[in-house]
Amino acid sequence: MPAIDALKLVNAILDAFQDSGASGILVSSLRQHPRRFIVEMEIGGVEAWVYAWTLTHGGRPSLPDEYRIQMTTVSSPLPLNPKGYTLLLGYEPNLRMFAGFDLIRHRTFTTGSPSVQIDIKCIHRALEDGISFDRKSNQEIAVGIRPDQMLNYMANSGDLHRLGKNAAMYKLLSKASALEEIAEKEISKLTPKRQRILSTVNRWARSASFRRQVLHAYDNRCSITRMQMRLVDAAHILPVQAEEAADDVRNGIALSPTYHRAFDGGLIYLDEDYVMRINLEQERQLEALKLHGGIEDFKHFLDERIYLPPDKQQWPGISMIRKANRYRRICQ
Repeated sequence: MPAIDALKLVNAILDAFQDSGASGILVSSLRQHPRRFIVEMEIGGVEAWVYAWTLTHGGRPSLPDEYRIQMTTVSSPLPLNPKGYTLLLGYEPNLRMFAGFDLIRHRTFTTGSPSVQIDIKCIHRALEDGISFDRKSNQEIAVGIRPDQMLNYMANSGDLHRLGKNAAMYKLLSKASALEEIAEKEISKLTPKRQRILSTVNRWARSASFRRQVLHAYDNRCSITRMQMRLVDAAHILPVQAEEAADDVRNGIALSPTYHRAFDGGLIYLDEDYVMRINLEQERQLEALKLHGGIEDFKHFLDERIYLPPDKQQWPGISMIRKANRYRRICQ
């Protein structure tokens, strides 16, 4: 498979930032290495430098699952971003998936076009789990990354590559990403930092699974407006902070970002007939503060039954709706 052109590669990276909950802007040349992005997140903006090449088959008949990037047009040592993150990535365009490599390990290399490998089965596992790990014979860790996990990988890439070199930790990380059960005695032996990373990976996997199930159930459309445009969130009906909340499709609903924020904030709520309604108390508060501009347009889509998944088993659970409305103190 030939390498894709620079524009397609940059757009894939920008799409990954968006799919993982941020927005990115390329602030460097399209073809330079590293490509420099400003990534805007809820907590603010950060600069990310990205070295990225197309993942292609390694070419060795004895290793049919080996894929690699060839680090062309760069020289050793690779400059690192002093103000933010630096990533070393491969992109598989047919699957629209990424591989993350240990930048520190590959920052310095001999003259030529060094290659870095990953087992393609790791990429396939990440399609399902969101993130997956490949431990090579030299103890190097490569990471398969679904685009919606790019921010999570970026924020923790150093720890994942470094800690995953340990065989026992690699096994636990693989279990956590696949949502397999981990015995308490296995966790208790870990240092606090390793426990934190393991918990973080498990949380990513649960969140990614929830998001995928909910958006698939609702055909990637907002359940209120039916809009798609890749601007749809998987919202929890009963918030994750509540003790009885679950990352289950029946505790989820697909919403566009504005309605998601309104739902989480209690400005709108779902009743037991699956009708999305305005919270009159909050509407009156907005009017008193003279912050109600546009509310009539906002209400245009309300007071009608939401669009529900074809499979009734995936409809919001009535008990979740009741608990959520009590949690948000909705007076119906």
